[in-house]
Amino acid sequence: MTYDHNNRSLFVPPLTQDHIQGVLNAAVVFVMYGDYECFQSANVYRLIKVAGQQLQVSFGENNLGFLFRHFPQVQIHPHAHRAAEAVEAAAAQGQFWQMHEMLFIHQQELGNGYLVEYANRLGLDISQFLQDLSKGAYVNRINADIEGGLRSGVEAAPALFINGIRYLDRWTVEQIMAAVVATND
Repeated sequence: MTYDHNNRSLFVPPLTQDHIQGVLNAAVVFVMYGDYECFQSANVYRLIKVAGQQLQVSFGENNLGFLFRHFPQVQIHPHAHRAAEAVEAAAAQGQFWQMHEMLFIHQQELGNGYLVEYANRLGLDISQFLQDLSKGAYVNRINADIEGGLRSGVEAAPALFINGIRYLDRWTVEQIMAAVVATND
């Protein structure tokens, strides 16, 4: 299959099975493809959180949505795929965003032992968590995110789409805010 690397549109629209903060049909929907071992992905996630807080003033709390999709770059980040699996295993126990935050905070410590430690800190059922990881229960979901990213022209993480349009400007809160305004005009 060939991919259009010049594509600027989100190929897979926001879906109910995505991990979302806010609402799916909001006036402003951010879709981020990220890698838990990528320093820039953590920075972009923090920028989006700040922008989101500022945008709530303009658009209201119920008019924002943020979706995170996996795009582990295993060729340069050997722990990224396993970290994505750990987040999905935490999601199965209702702790996606808590594990998501934990991994971005501790992204230099993503070996298997650390992942179990984080799961323990979150009060997850460790036996279930380990079982999910050992049988690769969420590999297909992660691969579907990667495939959707590739079809949307994503080549590396982080990648951000605002209301379905690829954001390609500088990674600053001001630039992201300006892009939101532009997509809503």
